[in-house]
Amino acid sequence: MTDILQEIVATKQREQQLLRSKKPSLRQALLNSPTGIIAEFKRRSPSKDWINETARPDTIPLSYQQNGAAALSILTDEHYFGGCDDFIRTARKSGVTLPILYKNFIIDESQLYQALLCGASAVLLIAACLTKEQCRVLLHSAHELGLEVLLEMHSEEELDYATLGPDLCGINNRNLGTFHTDVENSFRLAEHLRSICCDSVATDKPPVLVSESGISNPQTILDLRAVGFRGFLIGETFMKTSDPGMSLRSFINSLSSNPQEP
Repeated sequence: MTDILQEIVATKQREQQLLRSKKPSLRQALLNSPTGIIAEFKRRSPSKDWINETARPDTIPLSYQQNGAAALSILTDEHYFGGCDDFIRTARKSGVTLPILYKNFIIDESQLYQALLCGASAVLLIAACLTKEQCRVLLHSAHELGLEVLLEMHSEEELDYATLGPDLCGINNRNLGTFHTDVENSFRLAEHLRSICCDSVATDKPPVLVSESGISNPQTILDLRAVGFRGFLIGETFMKTSDPGMSLRSFINSLSSNPQEP
């Protein structure tokens, strides 16, 4: 007769193997994409209140995928951004197979498990929220769980965090203290960041550079690609419209029709 406990344990082992199985790579998706757009599902902002209060996680993320996004970012902070972990679960159930970035303010290892359990491919670590040692520990733990890390920096003083070996290095054009946004921040820091990344990591797998926030013009992406960026996180530009997926499609069409080579 089958030992029921052994059967249960064997099932749990299979479930855990599936949970830790290789996720779609955010880094590789950006390298393979002609646009590198990470389309963000974001309903609310501390500086602008509700952007799209009725936005549905079972339709917009899938529409992003169908309209050309290279990857997705989904806000999961509830108090300030009106998000939750279930938004990622819902997006996955709707048919989303693209890499998904778990977008939150991660300060504790337990949040990495939350990201893993809801179906994320990568997590955001923000230098401004963490000491370098805290960031090192969280980055290592994320990798142990099979999650990629997008390490976000805003100032020149934070660029030293790039030596920790993240999969992607992001420059946030939005100051999280004031929420002032200036896309020139990515241009100012690009050369210094590229130099740090090349000096500190193996050249066969350098981190992909991502510019975050404030991007509303296709020409800006072409200009950012020229200085080394391959990922572009865009949220409000799409989410403030009545059809974010079609707004993404229109943006990509404008990008593709631009005669300038990226």
